[in-house]
Amino acid sequence: MHHPPGTPARPSLLPRALRPLLALALTAAGLAALPVAPAGAGDGGPAAALAANPYERGPAPTTASIEATRGPFAIAQTTVSASSVSGFRGGTIYYPTSTAEGMFGAVAISPGFTAGQSAVSWLGPRLASQGFVVITIDTLSVYDQPASRGTQLLAALDYLTTTSTVRTRIDRNRLAVMGHSMGGGGSLSAANARPALQAAIPLTGWHSTKNWSTVRVPTLVIGAENDTVAPVSSHSEPFYTSLPATLDKAYLELNAAGHSAPTSSNVTVAKYSISWLKRFVDDDTRYEQFLCPAPRGTAIEEYRDTCPHS
Repeated sequence: MHHPPGTPARPSLLPRALRPLLALALTAAGLAALPVAPAGAGDGGPAAALAANPYERGPAPTTASIEATRGPFAIAQTTVSASSVSGFRGGTIYYPTSTAEGMFGAVAISPGFTAGQSAVSWLGPRLASQGFVVITIDTLSVYDQPASRGTQLLAALDYLTTTSTVRTRIDRNRLAVMGHSMGGGGSLSAANARPALQAAIPLTGWHSTKNWSTVRVPTLVIGAENDTVAPVSSHSEPFYTSLPATLDKAYLELNAAGHSAPTSSNVTVAKYSISWLKRFVDDDTRYEQFLCPAPRGTAIEEYRDTCPHS
């Protein structure tokens, strides 16, 4: 997984491609069966102590659990006033109330052109209750272009991890960005600017830049078949195609859906966003089953991927 410059890699954050080699080495040394307890797990019980991945959060997932309107974590929320921050215009933080399982990954989400955070607010509790700290932001101007929204998403993540009231709940090495429309384009800009991010999810994204071959962040591109504002043929599909072939990436096209599909409760958007964030922010391979092999169903017009994930 990625690391900011100068940050020492933790064993659990070994690059994905090297983990099979580590597993073989541990097996040869007779160490593979040793239990690994999650950081801060406390009295999490045998299941927590035996977790193969210390960043797993919550019970083993099911289709029902990732489709549910709320996950297993009780959550709270707090308002961030525009006057208390710089680099973005404030927002709302949603977070799990218990830290018994340790710290959480964090996600910043931007709305699109002319929209405020209310356009993406449904994702706050939906994702937080699955075990993430989430901030939905208002942008400095509702007319901000994607590159500016990307910079603001990164400012929001920096605020979350350094000065927010929930900073001690967040693992600053496990961060992601999402956004709708120009906010989705902003998530691509943010991923390109900060390769240490663990995941990016543009939702019916819009961006004048079509080539993202320098992105190194696992990216799930979600488009909509009937989108006339950011048609998939000129936005989501070129975004996905231009991402490196060696990158963990996927393209999900919502069947018979329009540009605004991600701005209200949407089971398909939620279940695969949750799975992607769990898989790449938490490195939780329990969610791989929902991504590989490629999901199918009446809600999905098309799905492309680079399975198996590294």
